[in-house]
Amino acid sequence: MPEPVSPTILITGATSGIGYATARNLACDGATVIVHGPTIADAERAARDLIAAGADPGRVQPVAADFRQLADVAAMARDVSTGFDHLDVLVNNAAIAGPGSRTVTAEGNELTFQVNYLAPYLLTRLLAGRLRAAGGRVVAVSSILHRTANINWSDPQRRRHYTPLAAYAQSKLALTMFARALALTQDGVTAVSVHPGIVRSGLLPVYSRVGAPVDEAAAVLARLASPGVELANGEYYEGSVPATPAALVNNDSAVVRLWKLTYQLLGQDRFLASRAA
Repeated sequence: MPEPVSPTILITGATSGIGYATARNLACDGATVIVHGPTIADAERAARDLIAAGADPGRVQPVAADFRQLADVAAMARDVSTGFDHLDVLVNNAAIAGPGSRTVTAEGNELTFQVNYLAPYLLTRLLAGRLRAAGGRVVAVSSILHRTANINWSDPQRRRHYTPLAAYAQSKLALTMFARALALTQDGVTAVSVHPGIVRSGLLPVYSRVGAPVDEAAAVLARLASPGVELANGEYYEGSVPATPAALVNNDSAVVRLWKLTYQLLGQDRFLASRAA
């Protein structure tokens, strides 16, 4: 009998914390892991560490994109599309805490909203064709804090009312809504969002002073990212169990409204219209 094909899994923010630990779990279990970092040096360092931890050198591939630059995200999507013959799973893990004062990217977006939501949205849309062809899945790393948020429809960039926690929570609510939108609109792609737990990562100060080891959250993500594990399409998980998300996540009108807002903010002529996803 032929050997089963190793799944190819792209993990964003895979150079440290939960992302790195998830990459280690999956790579050491035989998956081909595409390791994303903000720079190629960061990604290559993480790849070397994974190989030292026991991963097959032929199954660990570094890629880079600075999520503060949407052109970088689009370029990475092209590299993945041309460099790999299939893509089974995308784990949208990369995220930042809201900076102390409102910060704007070169594209004019509030930094937290772009890194935590607009960039993974763009990456997912550009790779959706690859994921559909593989009957793949998207795992969006959300936060329990998304339940405390609302989308500021008149000021999503928070020009008037910015606080770090509100910006972070809004970005995670948007990402959670996007995962459900994918489940509704992308035939052949399974999409879920998940709060993997409060752990001792770089984002711990957003939640608490005390957190569990990152390996606990990584085990959750590795399980959800494993193609053999059945998922409830469109659901929000806390750990490995489906949970009740914020009301807006299951509000079809709000999901469509966010989709349209996002498409407008990204500028369809720059990124999406030239490559329908």
